[in-house]
This record gives sequence, C-alpha cells and structure tokens, in this order.
Amino acid sequence: MTAAVALGATFLMNAQAFAEPAVGQPAPDFVAVDTQGTPHRLSDFAGKFVVLEWTNPADEFVDKHYESGNLPATQKAATERGVVWLAINSTGRSASDYLKPAALEAWMKARSAAPTAVLMDEDGVVGRAYGARTTPHIFIVDPEGTLVYAGGIDSMASAQVDDVGAAVNYVNQALADIFDGRPIGTAATRPYGGAIAYQG
Repeated sequence: MTAAVALGATFLMNAQAFAEPAVGQPAPDFVAVDTQGTPHRLSDFAGKFVVLEWTNPADEFVDKHYESGNLPATQKAATERGVVWLAINSTGRSASDYLKPAALEAWMKARSAAPTAVLMDEDGVVGRAYGARTTPHIFIVDPEGTLVYAGGIDSMASAQVDDVGAAVNYVNQALADIFDGRPIGTAATRPYGGAIAYQG
C-alpha cells in the first residue's frame, strides 16, 4: 500500500468513526472546563449564537489562521456582535503535541486570540459528540440550540498563509447572513486540517 493510499484509508476510517450531528438538528449539550478551571455548559448560552472552534496549536493549519491574524479577527468580529466563541482542544493527554491549560492559554494570548473561552477536552467527550475530526473544525449553534453551520473555516484547504486573503471565510459569511436576517447560504462544508489526536 502506498503512503497516499494509506493516508486516504486512514482519513476514510476516521470519517466513518465520527457521526457528526447534521445541520438543523439539536447541538449536543456539554460541559467542559476552560484553561482557567471554570466550567462552561453549552446550554448556559441559550439565547445566543455560539461558535465552536476545534483547535490545536501544533497543527500547521491552525497556525496558518492564527499567525495570519485570520482567526483572531474572525473571533473578535463575532464576539463584538454578542456571539459566544468557544475554542476547544480535544488533543489527548498522551499525544506528543498536547498542551497543558496554562501553555494553551499563553499560546492564545501571544496571538491576540479573542475567544470567549478556551476549553480543555482531553478525554475527547465533546469532540466525539460533535464528530469533530480536524483542526480547525467549526460549528455554529443558534439561540434555540440548533446546529446551523458545520464545516471548515474557509474555502482554501491549505496551510499556506497567502491563501487566507483569497479564501471565502465561511464563518464570517454565515454570521453575516444571520445578522442580516437571511438564511445561511452555505450551511455545511468539508472541514480541513490536521486530524485530532483523540485519547485512545
């Protein structure tokens, strides 16, 4: 088996292993503790739009969006409109690129990240509930608790910083549709990025 075939087989198995909730269905409720030790429950944010962003600082795709300023800007634009933004790290404790809460918090601050909270999901309970399989992988939940967007952050599936400006930012687009009173034009896309190293 060639490396390319093996990689494709691995991706296919990973995709089959996660049954993500479909857009239009209730978003799974959860409780997770942030990097400061404070628990957050999704249902506590009822009445607000919530963005869930799966992240891993060691992933080159995540690095692309933070180093370019794309994700911090997207976070800030959303939270300034009252959206709750939860960045979630589902990397297992045994993974070589696992970061402890303080280190993850420091990494985010160094890049001027602006999420509402950064959540630790070392056991992978939240990630598996959503079928999150890449970083970044984005979900948007409406005030009634319904999933209204699921997929990638943008339209350019690459780790090249130069591609950020040419890409369609699906999160900005979805939130613009929401706040302008339109149905979300693109509600489901294919996520891209590094595979999440779940705890075995």
